[in-house]
Amino acid sequence: MNHLEQLISEWYEFRGYFVRRNIMVGKRKKGGYEGELDIVAFNSEKNHLIHIEPSSDANSWAKREKNFKKKFDVGKRYIKSDIFPGFKLPPIKQWAVLPASDANHKMIGGGKVVPIKKLYQMIIEHIKENGPPEKNAIPEQFPLLRTIQFTFYYGIV
Repeated sequence: MNHLEQLISEWYEFRGYFVRRNIMVGKRKKGGYEGELDIVAFNSEKNHLIHIEPSSDANSWAKREKNFKKKFDVGKRYIKSDIFPGFKLPPIKQWAVLPASDANHKMIGGGKVVPIKKLYQMIIEHIKENGPPEKNAIPEQFPLLRTIQFTFYYGIV
């Protein structure tokens, strides 16, 4: 699991989501799988289901479009049947988290483009709501979020 997958997984789990990571789906009769889903998170109280594919690639937008379309299509096909069978699930939201701006590309492969910078801004805003570490430290089971909390509150950057 890469850094972005770990960070996003921690953030969603910390917020009360049931999180699955690096899930192989679409088992083939002759072996192998149709695809791998990086992160799928579900919150039954909020009735929110999200499939996130982070990437730090430097591919062209055309290549990214092809890659993300395949991943998001596989997600739509298998999330409800293979990952959460028996649950009545809401529509799936899909994000491509990229080291790029969303100024000219709001969507890719059927999912929303979320620039890494905006992801970090969302996480920091959420951490600010949690308060300072001396009063409400993020639990140690979320080391990346905890690092961001300490870094933010102690003015390291």
